[in-house]
Amino acid sequence: MTFTSAPSSNVKEPSGGSAPSRPTLLANISGQNISLVGALVLVLALFGVLNDNYLSWSNMQVIAEAATITGLLAIVQTVVIICGGLDISVGSQVGVASVVSAMVFTSTGSNALVGMAAAVGVGLVIGVLNGLIILYGRVNPTIATLAGLAAYKGLAQLLSDGRAQGYVLNDDVFIFLGRGKIAGLPVMVWMLVVVAIGVHLLLKYTDIGRNLYAIGGNDTAARLAGIKINKYLICVYVLIGIVAAIAGILLTARTGSGQPVSGSEGLELKAITAAALGGAALKGGKGGIGGTLLAVALLGCLENGLTVEGINTFWQNVAQGALLVVAVIIQQRRNGERAIGLPN
Repeated sequence: MTFTSAPSSNVKEPSGGSAPSRPTLLANISGQNISLVGALVLVLALFGVLNDNYLSWSNMQVIAEAATITGLLAIVQTVVIICGGLDISVGSQVGVASVVSAMVFTSTGSNALVGMAAAVGVGLVIGVLNGLIILYGRVNPTIATLAGLAAYKGLAQLLSDGRAQGYVLNDDVFIFLGRGKIAGLPVMVWMLVVVAIGVHLLLKYTDIGRNLYAIGGNDTAARLAGIKINKYLICVYVLIGIVAAIAGILLTARTGSGQPVSGSEGLELKAITAAALGGAALKGGKGGIGGTLLAVALLGCLENGLTVEGINTFWQNVAQGALLVVAVIIQQRRNGERAIGLPN
């Protein structure tokens, strides 16, 4: 597949003369994301006072490892939001990939690489399918992936008969992914770092990244500028499918078996919340990986702190929903959007 990049002079102003936002990895910390840094410091200080072990190095590693899967999905969710789309089905995709990786591993005589390759292949197919439904079926991305949320969850349950499948912790590769460390950090965290840096570089330093911002900022102007929008969007949903498959493999490695629902349910809400909190405009054309990672860290620290303090886990869902609403309200206010039904 060949991408066609428009000349820079044609896509610098995709939305009424404003250039697409292409932040650095820790961009906007002095602006819109300063509140995230403050909130993160506040959460760390609060739970650090409440529990002496909260700020320990071992607990920080636990937080980072637990946030890895959410972080991977939030990164690719940021990319699809930047180009004006959305994928609500990522959690269910993780469940399918987790089940496939474990079941193929078991059926092939404990061949971890074959199981992982099968999971990635399934993720690629799901990504293509989502993209085709959205583009050529002319279905709104929210509706299409909402349908995928239910369909892929059902597929994972059908494949596994609704139960955890296989046992992978007798394999060195899965053990390394789920329990191994490099330079004192879990392997899972390093994988998140690699994906984050790769996607950041793609968005900031390549024509592909510039064109993704242009598509989200004004798809009509981007099309007139010669950008092959359909190809870009298909590739974005394929990227989501592949990264969701990697997250599913990590879920299998972490839990020791393929999980059709447990561990993957609710990941879509976390990913969207992190992307929105990190500054990704839900209308498209704006966002960055640095802000998303800050939001993932905030959500991870908050979730761990509530768990450590023995607070009912249902309150975590309440907090996530509230944070998403707050993020959208902040975006609307900054964009000068008029409140629905109210005068200016």
